[in-house]
Amino acid sequence: MTNVLPTVEDVEAADERLSDWLVDTPVLESELLNQRAGTRILLKAECLQHGGSFKIRGALNRLLQLSYEERSTGVVAFSSGNHAQSVARAAKWLGIRATIVMPADAPKIKLQGTRRWGAQVVLYDRDSEDRERIAVRIAEEAGAALIPPFDHPHVIAGQGTAALELTRTARARKLTLDAVYVPCSGGGLAAGSVLAIEPAFPSCAVYAVEPQMYDDTRQSLAAGERRMLETHPSTICDALRAPTPGAITFAINRSRLAGVVTVDDAQVLQAMAAAARDLKLVVEPSGAVGLAAALQESQRGRGCIGVILSGGNVDPEMLTSALLAYPDV
Repeated sequence: MTNVLPTVEDVEAADERLSDWLVDTPVLESELLNQRAGTRILLKAECLQHGGSFKIRGALNRLLQLSYEERSTGVVAFSSGNHAQSVARAAKWLGIRATIVMPADAPKIKLQGTRRWGAQVVLYDRDSEDRERIAVRIAEEAGAALIPPFDHPHVIAGQGTAALELTRTARARKLTLDAVYVPCSGGGLAAGSVLAIEPAFPSCAVYAVEPQMYDDTRQSLAAGERRMLETHPSTICDALRAPTPGAITFAINRSRLAGVVTVDDAQVLQAMAAAARDLKLVVEPSGAVGLAAALQESQRGRGCIGVILSGGNVDPEMLTSALLAYPDV
């Protein structure tokens, strides 16, 4: 893996590379959500992207830059679900064999989606096994290319195209983004977003949003170095359970993020219910953390903020529980 940090030029190149493949997802607004937040919110609906999440952006950007020889030996990825589905889909599009290492307790919809695109799925126990170590071993044995979920320049640049599209929409509507809230696990989407947003809106505060129990980026920023979580607590945000930030993502985020906001599961369920009722969108827990943060944080004095709704792959039971728990949200 290269240690060269991606730039905004890499995000722009990825945008051009991906333009014929992916959806320029809509940026939605809700008067009710604006009233609750006390400001105007632009919601980037990546839950409507191919595969139901932003992850296809980084996965496809990486696969499109593999050599013929690398494509011929296949690819291996490790993921809790959305990156898994995205690598499987992108590999299918390009005629590449894919093997994906996934946790045995991944949401059924994500396991089914990955298998549906023809990838071989290898299950592991996320509490006792190291997914990256398993994936590296499989890749080395097969001579395959490893496609990490966040810590690679091509992946980060691809993820940043979602925020790049958001900035274009804001400018087209003659709006200035004062803050943007981005879901954060290993930090790839956050890193790509700050690269994309900074040139367009230099004073915009970009916040990474983590589950309260998986605040490894918050702890790492406070310490000035990458920190590893020592426990594996439970959270409904299955896609945001990376125990430590990526090396490349942290190198970008440590100097560019305005900060980290944490949310609990109850706030996430409330945001899911709000998205379903006000926007008619299905948003998974990990995809809703940005909205949860925007609704909990004080937005007084801000003219316009952005939120990336990063994914919509949620089991029906979880969505139902959110709607039942917050019938009046």
